Amino acid sequence: MLKNFVKYLMIAVVASGMAYAAMAQDNTASPNKRKITVVKPDLEEIKQKTLDPKSPFYFPKLMAKYTRNDTVMTNEEYRYFYLGYMFQEDYDPYRTSPYSGVTDDLRMKSTHTKEEIDTIRKYAELSLRDNPFDLRQMSFLVHVLKEKRKDMSAKIWEYRLEHLLGAIKSTGTGEDVENAWYVIYPVHEYDMVRLLGYEATDADFIEPAFDYLTVQPDEETQRRLRDKVAKGFYFNVEVPTAQYVMKHPELWEEDIMEDGASKGADSEEEIDIETFYSE
Repeated sequence: MLKNFVKYLMIAVVASGMAYAAMAQDNTASPNKRKITVVKPDLEEIKQKTLDPKSPFYFPKLMAKYTRNDTVMTNEEYRYFYLGYMFQEDYDPYRTSPYSGVTDDLRMKSTHTKEEIDTIRKYAELSLRDNPFDLRQMSFLVHVLKEKRKDMSAKIWEYRLEHLLGAIKSTGTGEDVENAWYVIYPVHEYDMVRLLGYEATDADFIEPAFDYLTVQPDEETQRRLRDKVAKGFYFNVEVPTAQYVMKHPELWEEDIMEDGASKGADSEEEIDIETFYSE
């Protein structure tokens, strides 16, 4: 049953790798010198603090801070912000924004007119208002802001993108179930492995709530790591799985009736931040 379920999760992974590559090949974010501390998250503590109006990590406070045009949020605040979203009333890890695919054809182009840049920017911003954790749209927005020479705005969005990825990185190493990375959306799994210089080639669900992505290194990663390249990475999807069952019971029932039929996507979306800061 759960194996069928993870196949359904792959529907969320859209086939936009080529579009991203065309848009993001020159995206280079400003390096951040603050070290990422890797600590397995206490989800109950994060839930309590992000739902407590008296807490400095109260989610609406973090959201207000995030949406200001500055770069003052700390790594810890980003960690609570990212993981805390799983406990907010409007959280749905499988809802797709109606704006997210509007400009797919335009993004496949290597260069854009002023009107095309404005259109991509418009729908990227609409998508991010609908889902502030859409890393793919965030990367597209950074690119078109640079094309438009809106350098300060581009830097702000790069800072946000780096730190949301850093929040994922802070949750583990991805090397085994015990140290699995926590993600709030299954598509973020593909963002992480791409970031590390790999391509996901297969996905498996491990009970009770883990995804395992089998990966293949790109040429640069193979040269750099040689015989130390990873064969795969583990992700904790405990909360997204529970939310799926709770908010989409009809799809869950449909899934368990499928008898193993695959519903997976053919390719994954990609993210590539060259200067993603190290531990």
